[in-house]
Amino acid sequence: MKGFHERNDSLKFSSKTSIHSSPTSGTESESGPSDSKLSKTSLWSSFFASAFSVFDTISESSSSIAACEKKASSSKTNGWTAAVKRVVSGGSMRRIQERVMGPSKIGMSSSTSDIWLLGLCYRISQESSGDVDATNGLAAFKYDFSSRILMTYRKGFDAIGDTKITTDASWGCMLRSSQMLVAQALLFHRLGRSWRKPSQKPFDQAYIEILRQFGDSEASAFSIHNLVEAGKTYGLAAGSWVGPYAMCRSWESLARNKREENDLERQVLPMAVYVVSGDEDGERGGAPVVYIEDASRHCFEFSRRQADWTPILLLVPLVLGLDKVNPRYIPSLQATLTFPQCLGILGGKPGASTYIVGVQEGNVFYLDPHDVQPVVNLSPDNLEADTSSYHCDTIRHIPLDSIDPSLAIGFFCRDKDDFDDFCSLASKLAEESNGAPLFTVGQAHSAFKRIHHGDTMADAGEVRADDSMGGVVGTGEMDENSNEDDWQIL
Repeated sequence: MKGFHERNDSLKFSSKTSIHSSPTSGTESESGPSDSKLSKTSLWSSFFASAFSVFDTISESSSSIAACEKKASSSKTNGWTAAVKRVVSGGSMRRIQERVMGPSKIGMSSSTSDIWLLGLCYRISQESSGDVDATNGLAAFKYDFSSRILMTYRKGFDAIGDTKITTDASWGCMLRSSQMLVAQALLFHRLGRSWRKPSQKPFDQAYIEILRQFGDSEASAFSIHNLVEAGKTYGLAAGSWVGPYAMCRSWESLARNKREENDLERQVLPMAVYVVSGDEDGERGGAPVVYIEDASRHCFEFSRRQADWTPILLLVPLVLGLDKVNPRYIPSLQATLTFPQCLGILGGKPGASTYIVGVQEGNVFYLDPHDVQPVVNLSPDNLEADTSSYHCDTIRHIPLDSIDPSLAIGFFCRDKDDFDDFCSLASKLAEESNGAPLFTVGQAHSAFKRIHHGDTMADAGEVRADDSMGGVVGTGEMDENSNEDDWQIL
């Protein structure tokens, strides 16, 4: 792969001086109800709920903490929590999260390689452009990064459904990461990729309206409340962690529900949603296929048979290895962040999802939902509202090869031409993947023939490190591609 397809043509960006401050990290959260019989899907969340609750009251006075410890020591249920509190007193939820995620770094590295952020290239090399241009490129990157919408844990919202849970601290990071990705799709659609958060108020009406759709109440279309309700079929439940595949399907379900509630002209998510998986259940081996026929059908159905094409959101859940990402997929993952249609990646470590938005060499930049902040209620008429908790200028990065192999990539295509460009880029990327494509592009199902998981392994004559979701390859390419990596079941 040559410089991410050598797509960084001479993009130049003027320096911006206003970069918004990062939100204040919260240190309190409310614990949800406990249950002695936990399902496997809630084991991670149960563990972290116990661990994270340790830090809910760190900001209280030392006398209050001592009183809590004394009371906890008399209870078997709270004894472990009190012990952990004594060990890690003075810590925070961030510390636990970083222990799960592994070491991450804050700020910029010393590298002078180009940075890609959701399809835009920022040149910071001083070899050819000079110090001034390099400084401008870095400042422009930081301003772009700080303009991306941040969704974090919140506390103090109305209870979710029939539960008593009023915070998503310790279990809602995947939901928050997915909210960031969809919020970015709405920004692309309504304000364009070039939009940056203004340094002065009043704000754009569309910007405030986008934020309101992600409020923490049932009245907000894309709230955590409505996501949990829409995702029940896929295992979503308040207090339990969820994986990328179930998260993508939950968004598909929520979008369908909201589409049925409103007229075409008043859609809160004005785009079709297409979850790309290898088969309808996402339970067969092989690289998933973006079928042009399916994308067209989704657009036609979204428009209620009034248009052949509409804006479309593509969600591609993937599992690229067992314990870690197979190195063969790393170049392709890097390249997807150079696509102008890219919305980023839902990824991180088990039990600690983040929203990956950029890449520089082997490191990826991400927005982190693991701060607990008070709930915010925005008025549609208040264009001077405080939206600082929805942005962050703290730049964090981790090695791409350290993220969990279970992830999802998002793409937004605003029209047919944009979709065609995406298909061209994706096809080229698959051709250059050395037999390990993230996904492929096909015209229609009838033009493809399935390769079953067992057949692929038999042809290759070896045990594979990874597998996944229902693979298909061209009928005439079966022998040529029989040595491709298997994929994990989602």
